[in-house]
Amino acid sequence: MELRHIRYFLTVAEELNFTHAAEKLCIAQPPLSRQIQDLENELGVKLFVRKPHALQLTEEGMLFRQYALQVMDLVQKSTEDIREMKKGLQGTLYLASVEGHAPHLFSKWISGFHDLYPHVQYNLWNGNSDDVTNRTMKGLCELAIITEPYNAEGLEAIRVHREPWVAMIPPHHPLSERPGDTIDLKELAPYDLIIPSRQSRLQEIQGWFETVGIKPIIRCRIAHMLNAYELTEQGVGIAIYPASAGDISTPDALCIKRIVNPSVMASYVLIWNKERQLSHVAKEFLGYVRKTEEK
Repeated sequence: MELRHIRYFLTVAEELNFTHAAEKLCIAQPPLSRQIQDLENELGVKLFVRKPHALQLTEEGMLFRQYALQVMDLVQKSTEDIREMKKGLQGTLYLASVEGHAPHLFSKWISGFHDLYPHVQYNLWNGNSDDVTNRTMKGLCELAIITEPYNAEGLEAIRVHREPWVAMIPPHHPLSERPGDTIDLKELAPYDLIIPSRQSRLQEIQGWFETVGIKPIIRCRIAHMLNAYELTEQGVGIAIYPASAGDISTPDALCIKRIVNPSVMASYVLIWNKERQLSHVAKEFLGYVRKTEEK
């Protein structure tokens, strides 16, 4: 048995599909299937139940997966430790985040961490909370920032930032002429709204309006904040987003007012997969974040 057999097995166990696993490993499917068959022959057991359109781990496969994860974790840790004896902490940290305030948080943390450990490299990916969570669960990133609410199953999390929700109002819109930097939620009810695309966000925003006995007019649901900004600037509707969305706006482009009555807050959380052992560099980075945010 070689390390590649274990790596191939873990990828197939994660994807439960030979075609998807082969694509992820950048090899052809037939050789991958043969490698798994060779591994099963060596162990003398079936690791997978083959079905027409999917795979399922056998009881032996589930047990072997636990040992395989420990082996790969040990290989990774030993490699890191040996390298660090010569050069100090190094490796690549795979991160993912939503838009809004999350990129600012990662930039601040990476800047401070880089001062301490200049040999560490970074790979950052951006998407909506659902995409980022899925990426974290699949092991494509180790640490990520999303916004609440989220499904906590399989995740560990710490809250790292809170900010109010705001209404981004097109120029020359009647509401933009109102004095003050706040706006009552019910004042938005007669107008077309642009909101984030997540289903949980739709339910959350509808819930706010239910508290004042009004059903909102949802005109657009947008995955990326920049698209919402552009649509708002063109007068398509009023965008409802966390306050940091206003950072991409120039002072005269949009009118931004904090939503009140009720006042609503957006919370950002740093997450990681509790079923996967973090690499040494990810553990050090997480420890740095905890110390930074406690100050």
